[in-house]
Amino acid sequence: MQQAIHAPLSLPFRARLARNPVVRILAGIACIAIPFLATMMLVQNLVPKEFRLVWHHLLAAILCLAGYRFYVRRFEQRAAGEAALGGVLSPLLQGLGIGAAISVVVVGLLAAAGALSIAAGAHWSAALKPLSEQAMVAVMEELLFRALLFRIVEARWGTRASLLVNVLLFALAHLPNQHVTALAVLNTGVAGLALCAAWMLTRSLWLPVGVHFAWNYLFDGVLGVPVSGHAARGWLHVQLSGPEWLSGGAYGVEGSLATLVVWGIAAALMLRLRPKRP
Repeated sequence: MQQAIHAPLSLPFRARLARNPVVRILAGIACIAIPFLATMMLVQNLVPKEFRLVWHHLLAAILCLAGYRFYVRRFEQRAAGEAALGGVLSPLLQGLGIGAAISVVVVGLLAAAGALSIAAGAHWSAALKPLSEQAMVAVMEELLFRALLFRIVEARWGTRASLLVNVLLFALAHLPNQHVTALAVLNTGVAGLALCAAWMLTRSLWLPVGVHFAWNYLFDGVLGVPVSGHAARGWLHVQLSGPEWLSGGAYGVEGSLATLVVWGIAAALMLRLRPKRP
């Protein structure tokens, strides 16, 4: 008799729980973060440092993507078309172009202001070292912030609320970084706004991944400029000088006023071009 009473009640409760946006976001974070953390911890503890070259970053990125696709199938019961590998080339290349254009404009502004100059250069192979790590960072962060958080919040509470939540959380996530400043936090939020706009242009993971990767990699891997406070390891050794509000100081160009202006313009243009949703 008790089973006959409780069984029908438990099914709707589980269904409501699975549809709850907060539960879905937490489940998605777990499906993305657990494979990433497990991979990095196992590699760090079991693989000698000299054998940790490229493959472990790419493996972590692949497992994050697989975890997201598992979450979508299990909790949302659909195919993860936004993270599909078919047709990835076109939006990825477009994103790389947008990210590279933003980077070049920022470099040009800083160089014209006398805040950026090339001090030296290493062997070209130094540009390859950060390649896989920055690819992993771009995939993981775009899965978490755009494919998961932005999409679910937008579907439940609307685009404006989703933009606000995403910008705030993306900026707050960078607060623990070294040498962070108030301007750097503001810049990160504006960059998050632009990445949300890139997502809305195609509703595909790969356009914001391309933008994100191009920005990080060009400064870290090519120009040798700190990215979000992390020491650069790139090919060229670019020297930043002048007041911190202009050069970005030890945090890198992400703490510069020039970055705020350029990312702000990019965000405005992409928001204007995005398809309108009913």
